[in-house]
Amino acid sequence: MDDSHHKSLTVIGAVITVSSTRNPETDTSGKSLLDLLASAGIEVAYYTVIPDDQERIRAEVCKAVSCANCVIVTGGTGLTPSDVTIEAVVPLLEKIIDGFGELFRLKSYEEIGTAAILSRAVAGVVNGRAVFCIPGSTKAVTLAAREIILPEIQHILTHASAGTQR
Repeated sequence: MDDSHHKSLTVIGAVITVSSTRNPETDTSGKSLLDLLASAGIEVAYYTVIPDDQERIRAEVCKAVSCANCVIVTGGTGLTPSDVTIEAVVPLLEKIIDGFGELFRLKSYEEIGTAAILSRAVAGVVNGRAVFCIPGSTKAVTLAAREIILPEIQHILTHASAGTQR
């Protein structure tokens, strides 16, 4: 790959778990993300577990992008009435990374079959920072982080941060 597509930059992570039933002690998906980021040498500057509430989700994403450039929101991406992560985050996105959701669903399909269509996983850019919204299961978190986010985060941030101050 052309090196001009990868700027030397420090990736700083944030993990937001959206769940009305989990807390930091029972958040296995969030803990998996924290471990995966740490294994990749990515410092996590922000972590929280919050309930399924649009305003709270939006406020926490805004806090996270103020201190991190790779924000991963896990949970609340399904079809139940309480799943409001997508509704909370999409209005904040300046650009949507369509390929993320498409690739996540393809890789999910390979693992779980047609149930993958229930995922509304999405990613985008807010002020030069990458924001990913993924399902809350530990299996989905691991798939998204290992197979898509970690391999591409430098590339994504190189393009997303072009022209922004760090």
